[in-house]
Amino acid sequence: MERDDLQSKERDKARSTERDKARKRVGQGGEDLAARYLQDKGYRILERNYRFQRAEVDLVCFQPAKNYTDGGELVFVEVKTRSSHTYGLPETAVDISKQKNLRRAALAYLYEHRMEGAYCRFDVLAISRTSSQVDIHHIENAF
Repeated sequence: MERDDLQSKERDKARSTERDKARKRVGQGGEDLAARYLQDKGYRILERNYRFQRAEVDLVCFQPAKNYTDGGELVFVEVKTRSSHTYGLPETAVDISKQKNLRRAALAYLYEHRMEGAYCRFDVLAISRTSSQVDIHHIENAF
């Protein structure tokens, strides 16, 4: 009986590990798409996966001003990618708790780079991917 329980736990752990790997592949693919999308819109990617303690910002970008005379904006981007809408749209995953962590990481980034007081904003890139289609919803000033 104990041996069967142990084998069952090992199978569950292996399945969980495979799900985690698949989830990471989807997320990494979404971040790659998001970076290319933003670069095509004229953004400059400054950093990917910036971490501060347990908080992380997927992309830190600079968006030049349209007239190029007013500088531009520092943009902290959260990327959410879903391969189905079983658990809702990707943007709904950026809840209050996630926003709080993003703000913490952004403040740390600003402090670390001696940019306290710099104008910045938070965007969300919600990506829905199926085998035949990719939809990107860019929400500027999301919160």
